[in-house]
Amino acid sequence: MLVGRSQEQARLAALVEAARDGTGGALVLRGDPGIGKTALLDWVATVPAAAAAGATVLRAAGAEFEADLPFAALSQLLRPVLHRLDALPAPQRSALAGAFGLGPPQPGDRLLVGLAVLSLLADGEPVVCLVDDAQWLDSVSADALLFAARRLGAECIAIVFAARDGSFPAPGVPSLELEGLADADAVRLLGAGTPPAVQAQQTALARGNPLALLTGGAPPEAFRAQVAALPPPTRAALLLAAADDSGELGPVLRLASAEDLRPAEEARLIEAGDGRIRFRHPLVRAAVYNGASLAERVAAHRALADALTGPQPADRHAWHRAAAATGPDDEVAALLEASAGAARARGGYGAAAAAYERAAELSTDARAQARRLLLAAENGLHAGAHSAAVRLAERAGGLDPDPAFLGRVGLVEGVAWFWQGNFRAAYDLMAYGGNHRAALHPAWYLGEPTIGECLDRLAASDDDPVARYIVAAARDRPLPPVADRRTAHDPAVAPRDLVELCGFGFVAGQDTETHELTAALVTRSRADGLAGLLPTLLFYLAEAELFAGRHRDAAVSVHEGLELARDAGQALWVGQLSAVAAVLHALAGDDDACRSAAADALAAAAPGAEPAGHPWTQWALGLLDLGRGRPEAAVPRLLPLQSQRYGHQVVAYRSIPDLVEAAVRAGQDTLAVPAVARLAAFAERTGRPWAQSLLHRCRALLSGDEQEFRLALKLPARPFERARTELLYGEWLRRARRRTDARALLQPALETFDRLPARPWSARARTELEATGLPSAPGRPEPAPARLTPQELQIARLAAQGLSNKDIAAQLFLSPKTVAYHLYKAYPKLGVTARTDLAALPL
Repeated sequence: MLVGRSQEQARLAALVEAARDGTGGALVLRGDPGIGKTALLDWVATVPAAAAAGATVLRAAGAEFEADLPFAALSQLLRPVLHRLDALPAPQRSALAGAFGLGPPQPGDRLLVGLAVLSLLADGEPVVCLVDDAQWLDSVSADALLFAARRLGAECIAIVFAARDGSFPAPGVPSLELEGLADADAVRLLGAGTPPAVQAQQTALARGNPLALLTGGAPPEAFRAQVAALPPPTRAALLLAAADDSGELGPVLRLASAEDLRPAEEARLIEAGDGRIRFRHPLVRAAVYNGASLAERVAAHRALADALTGPQPADRHAWHRAAAATGPDDEVAALLEASAGAARARGGYGAAAAAYERAAELSTDARAQARRLLLAAENGLHAGAHSAAVRLAERAGGLDPDPAFLGRVGLVEGVAWFWQGNFRAAYDLMAYGGNHRAALHPAWYLGEPTIGECLDRLAASDDDPVARYIVAAARDRPLPPVADRRTAHDPAVAPRDLVELCGFGFVAGQDTETHELTAALVTRSRADGLAGLLPTLLFYLAEAELFAGRHRDAAVSVHEGLELARDAGQALWVGQLSAVAAVLHALAGDDDACRSAAADALAAAAPGAEPAGHPWTQWALGLLDLGRGRPEAAVPRLLPLQSQRYGHQVVAYRSIPDLVEAAVRAGQDTLAVPAVARLAAFAERTGRPWAQSLLHRCRALLSGDEQEFRLALKLPARPFERARTELLYGEWLRRARRRTDARALLQPALETFDRLPARPWSARARTELEATGLPSAPGRPEPAPARLTPQELQIARLAAQGLSNKDIAAQLFLSPKTVAYHLYKAYPKLGVTARTDLAALPL
C-alpha cells in the first residue's frame, strides 16, 4: 500500500479511467531517485488497470547502457502487441518492422515511427503504457513515444513516464512533481513498531524520501549493502543482468544458472520468469553495476559480447565489446561503425551518432577518427541534436585538413547553426565550404549585402539548373516556369531537392505553378511518410493558399504544419508558420489571436538572432492596423519591408498594395511611390494579370484616376484583392456622390469579405453601403464550414472525398479514433448526420 500519495493516485486513476472512456492522455512523473515514481507505476499497473475493464498494461524502462541502442525501449514496450503490426498502413508497418528488425531497414522519418506507435496502440482494447527511467530512453524511442503522447485524444490510451528531475524534456505533455512525504506520512510508512527515537532519526535523514525511509539510509547505499551480502555467484549473475540491461533472461542464463539468481529473488531484489528478468527498482540495477569493480564490469561485458553472436544481437555485441575495451581498438571501432550504419538505415539517427562517436574514440588513425566524427555529426543533425552536431563536426575538422572534407564539415556545422537560429554563423560556415545553395537559406534572413554576395556565387553555378532558376527569380530576370507537379512524383528526384523552388516560385510570381508543385510534394511526402519535411512544405502551401485568397485552406495548412513542426523540434518553421497564422488572423479581424501568433513567431528564435518570421509578423501587424482604421500605425510597420533589394522579397512584393493604401489614407502618399515602381517592375516581368490588377489599383489610389480603377477590375484577380478593389473604388464613387454606382461595387465586395471571412473589411463595406443610403445590411450568416476548426475541416474534406478514417489518419499523422472523433464533432456543425452527406457540401 502506498502512503501519502492519495493526490497522485487520484490523478493517475483519473488518467487511466479517462483513457478507458475514450479520452487518452499522458503524464510525466518527475522526482528524485527513491521518491516513489516506480512505486506509483507499479500501483497503476495493478489497481487502476484492473478497474479499466481489461486494459492491456505495457511496461518498459530506460537503461543507461541501452541509451545508445536504437528502439531498445520501444521494442521492450511493444513486444506484447506486435501481433497487430500487419493491420497498420503500409508505410507505418514497414517503418516499425524495419525498426525492430522484423523487415528490411526503412530509411525514413522519425515521426513516421511515432505515428506507427500511435496506430499500433490505438488498434485494440484500452492500453496503459508505463515507462520508467525515461531519462535513459534511446532517442528514437523517446521521440516516437512523445509523438504518440502528444496526439492522444479519442484513443483509449494512457501513457505515464517516470523521469528524474531536470531530465527528459517532454514539451506538450503535462508533468507531476513528486515531493517528499510529510513527517506524519513518513512515520506511517515506517510502521507503528518502529521506536520513536529511530522514527525521528530516519525521518530526519530521509527528508521524506520513501525509499530512504524503508532502507534506513540513502537508497543507493542501502541497496549496495544488500547486494554485497549476496553469495559471489549471485552477485556475478546480477552483474550480467545489470550490464546487459535488456531485461532478457536468456543471455544471463547462458553464462550463469537459475540457482545463482535464487538468493536475489528471495531478497526481493529481482523478479525472474517468462524469459524476463526485472530489478525491483532501477536503483538496484545501479547498485549492482556501480558496486562492481572496473575489472568485474569489463569481464561481464566481454562475456556478454561472446554470448551475443549472430545477426540479430549485432548491436548489443558491438556495444558490449566497446564497453569492454580499455583502449583504442580498430576491430571494435569497425563493429561499432557497422552497428551505426544499421541504426541509420532503420531511422535510428541518435543511436547511429552515438555509435559513430564511440567508434571514433576507439580509432587509432586520425583520418578514420575524423570520418567517424563527421558521420556522428551528420546523424546527430538528423536526430535533432544540433549542439552536439556542432561539437562533433568541429572535432572532425581539426583532424583532417582535406578541403573537400572541410566543406562537408562546414555544411554540417552550418545546418546545425541554422536550425538553432544563428543565421550569420550558418552562412559563414556554408559559404566557406563552398555550399552556396545551402548558404542562400541563412542569407535570406540576413538581408543585404549577404544575399547579393551569395547570389553572385550561385550565378557562377552554370551546371546547376536550380541555382540558375533561383538567381533569375531573385534578380528579376526572365525565367522558365518552376518545375511542374510531375517532377514532384519523379522517384529519381528527392523532394528535399525541390523545396527551394517552392520559395523562389513566389519570388518569380509563379503562384499557380508553385501551388501545384507544393501540393504535389505534400502528397508525396504524406505517402512516403516524410513527416519531417511537411512543416516546410505546408508553410509554402499556406503561402500559396493565402495569396490565392483561400484563407480557410491556408489556416488548415498552418495548423497541421505547426503541430508537426513542434513535434519535430523545428523552431524555424514554428516561427514562420506562426507568422503566417498572424497574417490570417489579421485578415479575419481577430486582434488577440493575431498578436498572440506574432508573439509566438518572434519567440521562436535563438538569443540575439532576428526571428525568421519577423517580416511576416510586421506585415500581419500592419494589416491589423490597416483593417482597424489605423493607417498611421500601419505605415511604419509596412515601409521597412521595402528597404532591401532582395531581403524579404516575397513579403515585400505582396505587401506593397497594403503599404500604398495605408500611406494614402494617412496622407503620406510620397512614401508609397518607390514601392509602386517596384510593383510595376514585378508585374511587367512576371506578366501575371493579378499583379497588373494590383498595380492599377495602387495607381488609382495615388492619382485618383477612375480609369485606373476600371482597368484593375477588368483584369483577373484573386477574390480578396478583387473585393478590396471594389471596396476602394466604391468608396471613391460614394465620395463623388455616385451612390448607385458605388452600391453595385460595395455589395459584391461585402459578400466576398463575409465569405472569407475578412471582418474588418466587411465592416468597412457595410458602413459604406449605409452611407449610400441603404438600410443597415445584416451580417451574412456564417457558412457552415467556417464553424469547424482547421483540423475538423481538413478531416471533413478528406472524408467527403471517400477516404476511410484509416486512410485519413495515415495522411494526417493521427489515429483513426481521433479522426472519427473530429468527424463526430463536425457533423452537427455542418448540419449533417452521416458521412455520405459530406460530398454534397461546399467544403
